[in-house]
Amino acid sequence: MNELRILSGLDTVSPTEWDALRGDANPFVSYAFLSGLEQHGCLREDWGWTPQHLTLWRDDALVAAAPAYLKTNSHGEFVFDHAWANAYARHGHDYFPKWLCAVPYSPVTGPRLLARDAADRHALLRHMQAITDANGLSSAHVNFHTAAEATDFDADWLPRLDVQYHWRNPGDWSTFDDYLGAMDHKHRKNIRQERAKVARAGVTFRVLHGDEASDDDLVTMYRFYLQTFAEYGNSPALTLEFLRHLAATMPRQLVLVFADLGGTPVAGALCLRGGDTLYGRYWGAIATLPGLHFETCYYQGIDYCLREGLQHFEPGAQGEHKLARGFLPSFVHSRHWIADPEFRAALRDWCAQEAQSIRDYAATLAASSPFKPGAP
Repeated sequence: MNELRILSGLDTVSPTEWDALRGDANPFVSYAFLSGLEQHGCLREDWGWTPQHLTLWRDDALVAAAPAYLKTNSHGEFVFDHAWANAYARHGHDYFPKWLCAVPYSPVTGPRLLARDAADRHALLRHMQAITDANGLSSAHVNFHTAAEATDFDADWLPRLDVQYHWRNPGDWSTFDDYLGAMDHKHRKNIRQERAKVARAGVTFRVLHGDEASDDDLVTMYRFYLQTFAEYGNSPALTLEFLRHLAATMPRQLVLVFADLGGTPVAGALCLRGGDTLYGRYWGAIATLPGLHFETCYYQGIDYCLREGLQHFEPGAQGEHKLARGFLPSFVHSRHWIADPEFRAALRDWCAQEAQSIRDYAATLAASSPFKPGAP
């Protein structure tokens, strides 16, 4: 018999129990990452994040879990539902609060229903629906779930589709020249020219794991992170203490890329790695140089993957400019359970139309691939 427990924080469950359910491939659903967000000031109720992790226990042992939050807005989710909230408001209904199963601030595909078998995953979904109904919430959402988890949802969970740009090694690239060799002449030439401009400017690069970075390195990377948010007029969610926490608890999964000019760091990119994938998360710079962004965020990451034998590089959401640099369109998925049957029916058609539009868009992008016909 399963016992349902909703946790207001991960400090009430052991790291070993939690991580035993998620495996070791995806760093974003690890205990260290999720608990670090809670411990170091990254999740605030006034920003709409209240942890309510869903857990199932059997004989006092954790058998299933889902990282989940009560949300009073759509801040930091990257699956945009503002149109849905507006539709609710026009009909005199409240869209918020809602229930969200996701990783805060991380538009990264990964497991969301952490369980060893399908029965427990289905139980998690049933409990999400029951909690949504019992608390008068508008909806429950599971963002950026894996393709394997798609079969766990029944037809009442509406599917949404989006596109990101991912780099994949077909298996026979061991050097950057191998990767460029698969491209057509125009794109290969452009990338070489971009890299040459950065090199001629005198910029050099350091790639450090968390256990190789000094505290000064972490402070510098955090300064770059703040710079980017300041330039866009947004509030930074992550804290320096969280970055220090990642370096201490995930030392080989934290990857920092620094661009140095004259011995001074002028740009940096923060990444995480897990399994066979590198995940680019944040970048910032205090200098404006031709090609610096592409080299720091993309080419250094590709070089790292080739050195380390990683097959995939996901550099973050959005950005058609990634296509010309070998990052091809890849679908990402989410599922949504709408409590009101009438809204659910209306949004089902909306989701179907959106998905077709996304598929057409992806097909157009794929036709502009920088790789030669017949390349792997």
